[in-house]
Amino acid sequence: MKPAQKSVKSTTATSKKFKGFTDEERGAMKERFQELKGDKADGESAVLAKIAEMREPDRTMAKRLHAIIMESVPALSPRLWYGMPAYAREGKARYATVGFSDKANLDEGNMWPTAFALKGLTAAEEARIAALVKKAAS
Repeated sequence: MKPAQKSVKSTTATSKKFKGFTDEERGAMKERFQELKGDKADGESAVLAKIAEMREPDRTMAKRLHAIIMESVPALSPRLWYGMPAYAREGKARYATVGFSDKANLDEGNMWPTAFALKGLTAAEEARIAALVKKAAS
């Protein structure tokens, strides 16, 4: 006779069951869905609404930046991109990007880069990215 097999117990704690998305996560997903299906008029309204939600001094800067962008290139389409104001030409993004958060140590006065567009990746770009990452993390 074969000995009876014992059942295998889970090694994961039962108290760590997935309980679904938080209200904040569900809200972010709904915002992203709206971003994807919106048109230019809806995009402008969404951008202005998002700007209105901002705290000062960000709200004032965002209002002025929106005006500068739209006055400079009225053909751009305002839209939300992952919940933040953005502007696109013909509704398309052209490049892959490498970005940095506000915590990155790349400050250069009142204005500094937070993202770089990549059309290609050669040894020169690899070296520049490595240098930026080292500086950002310093």
